[in-house]
Amino acid sequence: MAEIYSAKVWDHVRNPRNVGSLEDANVVVQAGDPTCGDAVLYFLRIEEDIVRDIKFLIKGCGAAIATSSAATELVMGKGLDEVMGLSDQIIAQALDGLPEEKMHCSNMAASALHAAVKKYRATVAGETKPL
Repeated sequence: MAEIYSAKVWDHVRNPRNVGSLEDANVVVQAGDPTCGDAVLYFLRIEEDIVRDIKFLIKGCGAAIATSSAATELVMGKGLDEVMGLSDQIIAQALDGLPEEKMHCSNMAASALHAAVKKYRATVAGETKPL
């Protein structure tokens, strides 16, 4: 079965953006897909409800690398409500599409970033009590 990836996917696989960790992160979240073994760890520095910096570490396939990389570009400098509006479809569109069987990768990235916003709002910003 040959998978067809766009030039943008290949660019992110070969040259992922924002890889690494952040020593001054105030939110760290992990997400994974146990069915395929992909796992991502996002480090965010959020100030005044804006994503000021974001990095990630990943173990996964090319699609997982590309979607995690693209997701960091999509949320850098954005407000938290915009981050909450990020979907797997938006990430896939930013990469000029993904094969259907790889959409779980963009879902993992979007879900992890939603969890980061919720964690920030619950603990750092003190808007709600921690779970």
